[in-house]
Amino acid sequence: MPAFPPTFAEHVVAQPLRAQFEAFLDEHRAALDGCLEGLTEEQARRSLVASRTTLLGLVKHATFVERVWFDEAVTGRSRAELGIPASSEESFVLDDGDTIAGVRHVYRDACAASRRATATLDLDDVLSGHRMGPVPLRWVYLHVLRELAQHCGHADILREQIVDG
Repeated sequence: MPAFPPTFAEHVVAQPLRAQFEAFLDEHRAALDGCLEGLTEEQARRSLVASRTTLLGLVKHATFVERVWFDEAVTGRSRAELGIPASSEESFVLDDGDTIAGVRHVYRDACAASRRATATLDLDDVLSGHRMGPVPLRWVYLHVLRELAQHCGHADILREQIVDG
């Protein structure tokens, strides 16, 4: 996976809290996107665990996460309206037409849309569109960061097994 500058660089530490959240989010978004770099389609789809987790599936799921927390929660539009699965588990399912290039493109678009959706919001603004109820943007940033960090760890292990195994 590509190397990224450390998040704790002085320019991030000295920034306001929102900029720090966004730097951490973008670092993890880029790392997850980068897990597919240089792989074949077969490698990206390779299943090494009992669950539906594959490298390509992780990035597809991360797209779902972006849409749920930065579209559904912000706008209140339903998952059906957004064209995303009803459940998190379904978001890992790969279709025959899913390719590395296509999944990465959709993921990058979802990340850009997330940035636009929150650009005018404050950390304490309450997002009321998610089915679990109202939550402040600060909580959403932390939740998505936690999820991305977890999936980056999964991706590191899967990629190591695929590339080195």
